[in-house]
Amino acid sequence: MPKRTSKPLPSESAPVLSLKEKLAAKRKAAQTRKELISFLSMAAILAILAGLLMAIVGGIKGGVGGGVAIFILMFSFKYPWQALYAFLIYMPFSGTVTYAIGGNNPLFQLAKDGFYIPALIAVIQYCKLHKQPFLMPKALKPALGIFLAYCILVLLFVNGSQQFAGNGSEKPLFMGILGIKVLLGYVPLIPCAYYLLRKKADLYRLMRITAVIILICCGLTFIQYMLLKTGRCQGTVGEGSALFKASLEARCFVGGSLLYNEEQGVIRLPGTFVAPWQWGWFLISSAFFSFSVAFMDPSFLWRGVGLGSMAATLVLAVISGQRIALLLVPIVIVILLITTGQVVNLKRFVPIGLALGLIIGGVMVTNPAIVEQRWTSAVERWNAAPPTDFIAGQFADFSDDGKSSFLGRGLGRATNSARGLGQTALIETYYPKLLFEIGPIGAFLFLALVTTLTVVTFKAYRSVRDKSLRGYGAAFWTFVLVISYNTYYYPLDVDPVAVYYWFFAGVILKLPVLDRQEPTAIVDSPSKRKTRRAIVPDA
Repeated sequence: MPKRTSKPLPSESAPVLSLKEKLAAKRKAAQTRKELISFLSMAAILAILAGLLMAIVGGIKGGVGGGVAIFILMFSFKYPWQALYAFLIYMPFSGTVTYAIGGNNPLFQLAKDGFYIPALIAVIQYCKLHKQPFLMPKALKPALGIFLAYCILVLLFVNGSQQFAGNGSEKPLFMGILGIKVLLGYVPLIPCAYYLLRKKADLYRLMRITAVIILICCGLTFIQYMLLKTGRCQGTVGEGSALFKASLEARCFVGGSLLYNEEQGVIRLPGTFVAPWQWGWFLISSAFFSFSVAFMDPSFLWRGVGLGSMAATLVLAVISGQRIALLLVPIVIVILLITTGQVVNLKRFVPIGLALGLIIGGVMVTNPAIVEQRWTSAVERWNAAPPTDFIAGQFADFSDDGKSSFLGRGLGRATNSARGLGQTALIETYYPKLLFEIGPIGAFLFLALVTTLTVVTFKAYRSVRDKSLRGYGAAFWTFVLVISYNTYYYPLDVDPVAVYYWFFAGVILKLPVLDRQEPTAIVDSPSKRKTRRAIVPDA
């Protein structure tokens, strides 16, 4: 194994040290803290100066956004592994920051990529330095390469021809580049996650942070709901169809566009995200991750935190008015009980099941009208517009209506984030959206890509022997499986699923390596203090 450097790898568990070595370690830690303070001070000064210059051109908001962006980029280049954690932590709150602080400034919307892109560059540099593979797993390379090559063909021949034949008001080439970024921009999170996790403790830390984030987001959304319910936030006002549409004018406390009209019985909370449907998919994703912490974490305390985050996810799925979350979150938990094998693990299943049942039962008893109204709304919507009919209608409307070429109508033509670059279509299902943009061949190649990833991650987690790691792998793989073949709406296009899908695929691929590590041992130090030591294999 090549010699490790202090950058960009995180530090690993150290063996027992002598007194001299401990003093040297303390001096090194003090020097590291001094360097950190010095760097942060320098970065803050440069960010302030850059912000002042940008404020001259773009005003106060532009200056603040530019200064924050400069600081984030500098920090992320210097501390890439911490930047990845910051990326995962900031992402669920980015919508709130964008509207509450940034005034919908585009720079704040791109802030999360300011953490991600420098960290990605650092991972690429690490792989080159240590001659480690960046594109992984090997089985994914052919499917990914072919799909990327096909997208480039669509960009050149479809978007390119539109660019030269257009009237100048649209930018089809830039739209196509953005379309590729939306489709594949977060695929590199697979190696980022793989190299981020060096030992089992890193996995536990990652999932504990995720559980805390879920609790915070659910807590903030509950406050949002109470502010609306008590009238401190006005909610949705207007006439006609405006009473049934989410809008930024109704924004309350956190998040973005909101719909709340108690008289009409409609509610769609955005939580901490930009739009309500993104919050719904965050709740669905949270069901997978909170479940894994509640059942797999080795610490009793953190299993309790996981249970709390799982209960919060269920409660918010009811009160947020997200019908898709209300239907899927309980189903996901039942499926996970089966795929992870916890349904037969009575030692953990029964206590957690009883505690969860008491929490949910208490909520239902104290708020029967809310539960009944949300369930009735979901059933009525299902009966009025069954998802199967909706999806079939989307395929019929957008897959082959005689207007698109064999290569599709061009990358980005059905991508919401590209609407500022030209005319786009609103397609609310994922695979019809792919058919519209890149044609039947492109849709088939993407399906081959996610199928390959699903198979590879399945083999990876099934090879794990450690029960805890295997349980994590089963939960993450179930998430990858569900998202790979889901076509209802387009969660793979936007946060949070666009991030979680590729990132946790990389986590699954690292589990066999973590499983091969030597079991943590208890070693007596000269001071008779027990410390833990683990051998970390090559990444």
